[in-house]
Amino acid sequence: MAVKMRTLLTAATLMIGLVAGAAQAAADRPTPSGLPVPRYVALKFDKVNARSGPGDDHRLLWVYRVRGLPVQVVAETAEWRRICDPEGELVWVHKRTTDGRRMTMNTHADPAPLRRRPKDASRVVAYLNARALASLVRCEDDWCRVRAGDVTGWVRQGELWGTSEAVQCRPSHARGTSLGR
Repeated sequence: MAVKMRTLLTAATLMIGLVAGAAQAAADRPTPSGLPVPRYVALKFDKVNARSGPGDDHRLLWVYRVRGLPVQVVAETAEWRRICDPEGELVWVHKRTTDGRRMTMNTHADPAPLRRRPKDASRVVAYLNARALASLVRCEDDWCRVRAGDVTGWVRQGELWGTSEAVQCRPSHARGTSLGR
């Protein structure tokens, strides 16, 4: 009985090691662009086709009409990027329609306070309105510095869409129309 248990434990340990090794290999596998996935980019144009698959032969789902919209690349081919938008939708767009700018968006109904320093008690210098975009300058210690127009301020990481490094997609989320589709 003890020999059988030891054999099962050894087999389980080996299986866990193989699964962990495969996961690490997948994470280390280079992407066609050589850039990490997931990552954030912005839509380069005010008209970007969203498709059901990676190619012009795939069904056109809608057209984004928001230049600078932050999106998260969650998969890619040599020419196409599978993106997650601020509403959690997953679609494919051509790589030429995105650029590496880091943008953020206030997806909450209330304005987001931009603080002078990265502290909760710091003075509010401006508010980022609901659905407004801002450039991401940098993040450090759970705070992100953003720029909207000529105003720069700090917000807690995760308060604006496009500042969390976690995958943002919710595939079951119903498609809305508030992104200019």
